[in-house]
Amino acid sequence: MGLRYGTEAEVLQGLDFRLERGGFYFLTGPSGAGKTSLLKLLYLAQRPTRGRIRLFGEELADAPREALPAFRRRIGVVFQDFRLVRHLSAFDNIALPLRLAGEDDRTIEGPVREMLAWVGLADRASARPPTLSGGEQQRVAIARAVIAQPELLVADEPTGNVDAAMANRLISLFEALNRLGTTVVVATHDLSLIASVSGARMMRLEGGLLSDPTGELRHPPTRGYRA
Repeated sequence: MGLRYGTEAEVLQGLDFRLERGGFYFLTGPSGAGKTSLLKLLYLAQRPTRGRIRLFGEELADAPREALPAFRRRIGVVFQDFRLVRHLSAFDNIALPLRLAGEDDRTIEGPVREMLAWVGLADRASARPPTLSGGEQQRVAIARAVIAQPELLVADEPTGNVDAAMANRLISLFEALNRLGTTVVVATHDLSLIASVSGARMMRLEGGLLSDPTGELRHPPTRGYRA
């Protein structure tokens, strides 16, 4: 599989890997290696310009555009630039995936309050994104991504704006979600973060190429997602 933007050279080339369903993966590599582009393929914001991608048992490289939102609702995404809805409170930003899934407001209140407390923002529930610090916005974005217990969680530098203690707390949240069966892919430069998760696998991108020294990405032990 490959990806290029316009007529430029491919930013990703020769990708051929499978993620184990329920696995925990860290994606590393130097700046400009294509990590964000690879994540965009995984959360269906970008289609490969050649090859195929298979998620949730479906071939999606050529799927009709109108079919993609249903698949995206099964994916939680933590963006580098947060992408919070500016006119909504922290509470309502976190509640958004549940409301889009059709859940009643009476059933949303408890889980959202619990998530706000977990990320240390219980007292900021009514605050809107422009009044939050970068670290607070990042925690709201992470809470929004995990609140609906997605089948696949994709996070782009999710701990870049928080201190070490909060970074470890957020990674513990990812691990808890992973234990419930969510496949987790985290792009990061933080090697200490990678070392903190027992059993996590590491993928490395450099020059648009994905390394697979152990062969685990091509031949994982169980069924998974193919790209």
